[in-house]
Amino acid sequence: MAAEPSVMNEEEAVGYKRPPRSTRFQKGKSGNPRGRPHNRRREIPYDHLLGQMVTIREDGRERRVTAAEAFLLQLTKRGLEGDSAAARVSLEALEVARARRRPLNGVEGITRVILMSFSIGSALKPLGLAIKLHPLDKDKVCWKLQPWIVEAALARLERRLSIDEQRTVVDATRTPDKVNWPPWWEVTR
Repeated sequence: MAAEPSVMNEEEAVGYKRPPRSTRFQKGKSGNPRGRPHNRRREIPYDHLLGQMVTIREDGRERRVTAAEAFLLQLTKRGLEGDSAAARVSLEALEVARARRRPLNGVEGITRVILMSFSIGSALKPLGLAIKLHPLDKDKVCWKLQPWIVEAALARLERRLSIDEQRTVVDATRTPDKVNWPPWWEVTR
């Protein structure tokens, strides 16, 4: 004879969201014992993708390189053309590759990478000396100096500037009203 529902206690009740006690998950035992193994495929398969061979064209000649090498060559090219983001990424990639490389014969070589850009922005913006106005419009683009660098430059001057030179400095300054001009300064905006 089955126990009446009024006699059953809470733990033995079976129904919606209450499976029979014998089929409930046991403490410390996986609910999916044959599931995906731990620590499997945690990383993206970069080695497979970047290890593929691709054909590139350099100086009119074709040659086959890995996708990783082609990617680094493209980043380096863009970095040398003045793209500071590409230069930064290519330098980081070189540092990662250098860290993974084992030293030859137990001696670590010294490698110096110098990237030279041919734009003034590669120095002005990272150092906080100036700001580029209208960066997307090639007809209107111009650099404006930060007030602090104008003050520092004027403090080092050994002579007074002419009126025309003063106008040039004021026009090249981003916010001339924030500059503490020297007492002899005559031109204001």
